[in-house]
Amino acid sequence: MTTLVFGHKSPDTDSTGAPLIWAWFLSTHRDTPAEARLLGTPNTEAQFVAERWGFDLPAIMDDIADDQACVIVDTNNPAELPANINNADVHAIIDHHKLVGGLETKGPIAINMAPVACTVTVMYDMMGAKAAEMPDNIKGLMLSCILSDTLAFRSPTTTAVDKSIANKLARELEIDINAYADEMFAAKSDVSSFSEAELLRMDSKEFAVDGTKFRVSVLETTSPQAILSRKAALMDAMPTVASEDSVDQVLLFVVDILNEEATLLLPNDLTKQVAQASFGATSTDDTVVLPGVMSRKKQIIPALKL
Repeated sequence: MTTLVFGHKSPDTDSTGAPLIWAWFLSTHRDTPAEARLLGTPNTEAQFVAERWGFDLPAIMDDIADDQACVIVDTNNPAELPANINNADVHAIIDHHKLVGGLETKGPIAINMAPVACTVTVMYDMMGAKAAEMPDNIKGLMLSCILSDTLAFRSPTTTAVDKSIANKLARELEIDINAYADEMFAAKSDVSSFSEAELLRMDSKEFAVDGTKFRVSVLETTSPQAILSRKAALMDAMPTVASEDSVDQVLLFVVDILNEEATLLLPNDLTKQVAQASFGATSTDDTVVLPGVMSRKKQIIPALKL
């Protein structure tokens, strides 16, 4: 049986590239036929990266069959996985997020996790000496994933290990990291073709605080005004998205990559309460700027309070 490799819903560059990388490694070096899959349409940066390195985007799957062999990457959260995941045959989890709980497997599995910025950093270590045998297109995917998750080393999640691997890959590929990262971020910043609902779901995760369910959405961009110019429409779309996704509120953080700050939209009293309790921020307007806030994993989710 072919092993399916996939990441989380609302796939970003890491959750698009990591399945392709690990499917290559399993097929080439573990004698395990494997194919990458997606759990949704990837963002514009991920699409740019796949095309740049000569990959077709993996097929999108809505759910997973009973007993289907699979490897989960870039998440361990059942809310971000196919509904039938506990009936699949999960062989391994490779991740860099905190343990959430709720996954049930058919037997003991391999779990590889580390406090680094990117899933592929964990994969590089797992490959050992075989990492030297990666073809250029796989190296390019790996470099792209690290640059995306670290925001070209600006994110506070960046570790020395992430940076060392990225610099090594860039040297081998003869790529200027800053110039290439600028291309990636330009692709990520072009959201003109997406509806407000699509933007609110594009890079989002569900998180509950004291029984209140949030969809925590982050849009990383070098052109924040292109998104903030649509704030009225985005706020109008929030109740519909929240209702359809069975959450109480959408929280949208527009992360300005270059200025290293986030703007949180404040459409109602609940979001203003979150801003005050979580970040000590108050505003009489419908937005508030949070200097230095760039990472959902390290700075936003852990801080959320009511």
